[in-house]
Amino acid sequence: MDEKLWQNSVLFRGTSADQMQHMLDCLQAKRRMYEKGAVIFCAGETTNTMGLVLSGSVNIEFDDMWGNKTILDNAAAGQVFAETYACLPDEPMLVSAVAAERTEVLLLRGDRLLHPCESACPHHERLIRNMLRAAAQKNLVLSRRMFHISSKTIRGRLLSYLSEQAILHGAACFAIPFDRQQLADYLGVDRSALSAEMGRMRDEGLISFHKNRFSLRPDMGGEQPSGR
Repeated sequence: MDEKLWQNSVLFRGTSADQMQHMLDCLQAKRRMYEKGAVIFCAGETTNTMGLVLSGSVNIEFDDMWGNKTILDNAAAGQVFAETYACLPDEPMLVSAVAAERTEVLLLRGDRLLHPCESACPHHERLIRNMLRAAAQKNLVLSRRMFHISSKTIRGRLLSYLSEQAILHGAACFAIPFDRQQLADYLGVDRSALSAEMGRMRDEGLISFHKNRFSLRPDMGGEQPSGR
């Protein structure tokens, strides 16, 4: 793992390179490469392993019995996923972790966080502290999604999500981690209806976009009566 990544990873925050290597040994780390669409962890299975994204990104997806997909979260480089299930290895997963693009992942034995290692690893406490921070951040992400989908209109959901992204990026122009279908799945709306509403918002001067890049015009106002 390169220096920049471990410095930006919530799991290894506050550690030196030597300390991080000791932690990786403790957690029996393994590197894996996944092509776009590959399932890393599958709903219904159990696992004692969590993932740290080294490059690319991972979508956390829920598929119901009728084949409807919902994207709950996206883990980018430096972020962890499946950490809750790794600490509850007897609990079947309700979601799947799927590579959103060609993605390299560091697989870590999450269950070893719960028990002191044989060498009495001096960094164990820091790992647990960082894991709690990661879990708190994950709860915040899920809360944000609930806020976005609380609107009854597609426009309201989209404006809520894009406003959040603008705040997180500190700019009115930014790229999002989803393609059009993934964005529809994340917001819980139909893709065609989403595309139509985005077209109307562009025509009204509220936004401009190209693929996954957006530019907002907050001076043009908020949700309009034409929102669906």
